[in-house]
Amino acid sequence: MEQPQYLVARLRRALAEDPRTAELGVQVTIRGDVVVLCGEVSSENCKQQMETVVHEQLPHARIHNDVHVNRPTAPVETETLEPDGPGRS
Repeated sequence: MEQPQYLVARLRRALAEDPRTAELGVQVTIRGDVVVLCGEVSSENCKQQMETVVHEQLPHARIHNDVHVNRPTAPVETETLEPDGPGRS
């Protein structure tokens, strides 16, 4: 059986290199016979594709997908920039 650290490295590489996911910021851990995914992605589709990629690598693995979808929103307040910064005349 593959050592957990090598398995994690293989899964992280698959998630980073697969064009469906291309994710570097998601953490992968192995807890017993469960693959745990943690982090943030930009869409629900990306979150689901991550499970697909892991299942392709480990068809019989149980997956706990704790990835959160971070939907970017427009700023609520406007920022005012002064033309002359502090200490400038």
